[in-house]
Amino acid sequence: MKLCVPIPCFFGNLPFETAVKKTAALGYRYVEIYDWRQLDLPAAKKALEGAGVTMLSMCTTEFRLTDPACREQWVQGVRDSCEAARVLGVKKLITQVGPDTGADREVQHRSIVEGLRAGAPTLEAADVTVMIEPLNIRVDHPGYYLTSSAEAFEIVREVGSPNVKVVFDIYHQQISEGNIIPNILENLDAIAHLHAAGHPGRHELQYGESDYKNIFAAVDKAGYSGACGLEYGPLMAPEESLALAKRLYGG
Repeated sequence: MKLCVPIPCFFGNLPFETAVKKTAALGYRYVEIYDWRQLDLPAAKKALEGAGVTMLSMCTTEFRLTDPACREQWVQGVRDSCEAARVLGVKKLITQVGPDTGADREVQHRSIVEGLRAGAPTLEAADVTVMIEPLNIRVDHPGYYLTSSAEAFEIVREVGSPNVKVVFDIYHQQISEGNIIPNILENLDAIAHLHAAGHPGRHELQYGESDYKNIFAAVDKAGYSGACGLEYGPLMAPEESLALAKRLYGG
């Protein structure tokens, strides 16, 4: 499994350039961030190139797909994020779909699909993939709309664009639904990226109830060619945690 380091989880208090150097020194070649607007884009590009590190993903600026009134803001956020992605060489954007507005779920589901369709031409022209993210509402994201991976896959297939996929966060889906390996393997065509953390606690993978060695082995065997972001809050020193993750899980 190719492992990816979300910079804010481990080195969020450091300048981006320093964080990238630390990540590269640990043998990692892939990173991701959340809010690209906090970066000096040309300086960040130079830091990535100098360290031999690829930024795999970052977030869009707007997350409110459940509300049709916010659609144009979301689409404009995609345009802006695709331009930033061009500068940084990023090919994947993560977007949440927004809160449950209280409208019928069918209405919100349709709003998400229509919003993604509206953004698809920009994504396709830029050769960038946007990834919607199911999250858990039991622990971390109360009030969020999309918790089911099945609905996320359904949305992606309804949109019908090769540039609209799912980021499958194993931590969130373990809390929401379990059945991790079958849900991933049966939907590899709709998954562009993985995230992982140990549950309970959202810390190192080895401290949780999920056997990530088995999960990664099954996903690799099935032909998954993407990466998995280590999206957790380390209990160990960041460098120690990342070094151990690399020894345990490869990448």
